[in-house]
Amino acid sequence: MNNRLRWGILGCGNVTEVKSGPAYQQTPGFVVQAVMRRDAAKAADYAARHQVPVWYSDADALINDPQIDAVYIATPPDSHLLYALKVAAAGKICCVEKPMALNTQQCAEMNAAFAAAGVPLFVAYYRRSLPRFLQIKQWLDTGRIGIVRHVQWNFSRSANPLDLTGAANWRTDPAQAGGGYFVDLASHGLDLLMYLLGDITQVQGQALNQQGLYAAEDAVTAQWRFAPDAAGHVATGSGFWHFGTDGRRDAVEIIGSKGHIRFSVFQDESLQLTVNGVTEEIFIENPPHIQQYHVANIAAQLRGDVPHPSSGDSAIRATAVMEQILAGRM
Repeated sequence: MNNRLRWGILGCGNVTEVKSGPAYQQTPGFVVQAVMRRDAAKAADYAARHQVPVWYSDADALINDPQIDAVYIATPPDSHLLYALKVAAAGKICCVEKPMALNTQQCAEMNAAFAAAGVPLFVAYYRRSLPRFLQIKQWLDTGRIGIVRHVQWNFSRSANPLDLTGAANWRTDPAQAGGGYFVDLASHGLDLLMYLLGDITQVQGQALNQQGLYAAEDAVTAQWRFAPDAAGHVATGSGFWHFGTDGRRDAVEIIGSKGHIRFSVFQDESLQLTVNGVTEEIFIENPPHIQQYHVANIAAQLRGDVPHPSSGDSAIRATAVMEQILAGRM
């Protein structure tokens, strides 16, 4: 890897302000050279506030800029395929926001393009790199709770006030997002569970629109099974995701033959490990820029140190699972 890998960001919106943009700027060996947003004034403002040398209002101009070595696509999912194929054609390294694309067919096209170009495609499922979840993986990999039997994830929250007004919201427009809040949020947790416990091989679900506030589903339930572990043991899983309840819930429980682990996917809460009736709690703080470790792992792979845990090949699996769950729309 060159001493300074020059990144361009397509879509410098909210997610790039704190979560991701500063992580690319602060990772040794990386520099954000340019940003792009269709609104030229907003692109110029972002560049000025974040000390980025160049800004564009045209995606092709950024992708084909010879001063750009790698591109981070932080636009809504409906444009991921279009931009990713252009980045691959330019022969440049790419990281795309999650969910990877609108469907598995698009994900497969992206993976094929980058494989043909011989450059890596990363996906921003950054929870695979966060220390708090690596602690859970360590507990599981060392058998602290014995054989994993079942996983339950319960997530719900009250309706978004924006949606109550009828205002436009790309996250609830299936044409732009591939679904609703389930696709936007549950993708993080489902991808994480597969990182911790292996691929989900069978899944079925039900999805419906209970509130009628937008076109996408707002109530989803599912049950699944994981691939057998090395000893042939098969764990089951279930979950629900509702976006119009009395308040916020975000609770995962991994139940094993000797104990259980409890944690939250999104909340900064303690991890709880219970074995033989004794509970151990550990609080591991997230970094100020939540994608810090994810971006550092991109740098590590490009140096030849270790493979990144989230690639196009792994991310397509989360999209496939969500597709199968949403096939049960009612």
